[in-house]
Amino acid sequence: MPDMLVRLYDMPEIFDESRLLRHKVTIKQALALDKSIILEFVRRNFTDGWVSECERAVNNDPVSCYIAVKDNTIIGFACYDATAKGFFGPIGVAEAARGKSVGEALLWRCLHSMKEKGYAYAIIGWVTDAIAFYEKTVGAEVIEGSSAEKSIYSNLISLGSSGL
Repeated sequence: MPDMLVRLYDMPEIFDESRLLRHKVTIKQALALDKSIILEFVRRNFTDGWVSECERAVNNDPVSCYIAVKDNTIIGFACYDATAKGFFGPIGVAEAARGKSVGEALLWRCLHSMKEKGYAYAIIGWVTDAIAFYEKTVGAEVIEGSSAEKSIYSNLISLGSSGL
């Protein structure tokens, strides 16, 4: 499970959100007041490790978590500066909402926020089955020689049972 690198200075400035609008989905920066609702969504749909990272992102100042909302219900989330400074992730979209550009929009919104904060690069950590998605969507490249055992994740108490 390698890490990936995104050159933020090469990213286009605009992401077409028209597909989201057709599905009546909006992307919003998370608010601390919604923290319990966001964390419950992550807990229900993903892993405890992601709950911890998402909580960190919601507690950051400024908040470094975005949510996708449809009909006042969270259908996706994405974070940055949660695992470590300069890291994108985690990201997750409810199963029923996949295939509607929600994940792509969340990814772009986070990466643009990172670029606006002055980052030249973003690291996408511990990528499992989404390498092709990141390559296609934002031109991410696998960092050669990277793996969970040779990364920031090696500091986890138990890499084998981290829940990530």
